[in-house]
Amino acid sequence: MWFLGWKGESGFSASSTAEQVTQGIDGHGLTAIVTGATSGLGLETTRVFALRGVHVVMAVRSVESGTKVKETILKEIPSAKIDVMELDLCSMASVRKFASDYISSGRPLNILINNAGVMATPFQLSQDNIEMQFATNHLSHFLLTNLLLETMKRTVRECKREGRIVILSSEAHRLPYQEGIRFDKINDESVFPNLYNSPCFIPSFFCGGRYNSYYAYGQSKLANILHAKELTRRFKEGVEITANALHPGSIITNILRYHGYINAVANMVGKYLLKNVQQGAATQCYVALHPQVKGISGEYFMDSNKATPTHLANDSELAKKLWEFSVSLTNQK
Repeated sequence: MWFLGWKGESGFSASSTAEQVTQGIDGHGLTAIVTGATSGLGLETTRVFALRGVHVVMAVRSVESGTKVKETILKEIPSAKIDVMELDLCSMASVRKFASDYISSGRPLNILINNAGVMATPFQLSQDNIEMQFATNHLSHFLLTNLLLETMKRTVRECKREGRIVILSSEAHRLPYQEGIRFDKINDESVFPNLYNSPCFIPSFFCGGRYNSYYAYGQSKLANILHAKELTRRFKEGVEITANALHPGSIITNILRYHGYINAVANMVGKYLLKNVQQGAATQCYVALHPQVKGISGEYFMDSNKATPTHLANDSELAKKLWEFSVSLTNQK
């Protein structure tokens, strides 16, 4: 358990913080994009990256909120290099505009942190009429990554430093729908009665074709791991870019905002049983910056150590199918 502080092969544990896992690392000369950077794990990742000298581009839905966060970090770290750019992951048009503006700016890209996400939302559709959790947690990040990949490749060639794509998944990937990814039912809005806001899980085979907010979340988190694995398979030999997925841990953030009473209970007991944000952001900072992770790709990390995902997450055929499905939904050639 995290509070026992058992260390893995990396020398870090679940109780390690983002500052601890990046201690002594010089990030000067690196540029990173962090999605969802105004709160929670994204904010802490931005702060720690800035502390280590990384130039951070905050990809945020609200530029006003992002600017306030930037100003707060600058008060603590006057030398921080931080830019704020608008990105709404509920809209593929916004993703395309962000990528276009980023490329036009001429900025390099060494690190992409696909951090933002939503959890266990009531059934709703994105602006592109795709189920919200799948759209936000997987599909928009899939599109963003593809649109920026050439920029990262160019940066790697020019600066001779490995590029890293870091995708936030979750141990919830162990609880998707029975078939893993519901390719033919992504937008099925038949809701299992009173289940979307229930803290209890009903075995997925009872859900039939009906929407279950928890299994839909698990589906999107499974997609995150499959994305990292298929990206790795598709990287040509000689391309020094890695892609890894991770579970940050059970943390108190606002991700359970759609479940008021569960969120309230979590906040009451969380300080005793859950990670704090500083500990939660550790694994993504470790995977993004630590020299121990050099050359490692297509893996799943937890508590700043390698971990073993489910058999579905290791299914290469499922990963290929998800890739083609995602390409078709994002209208990419």
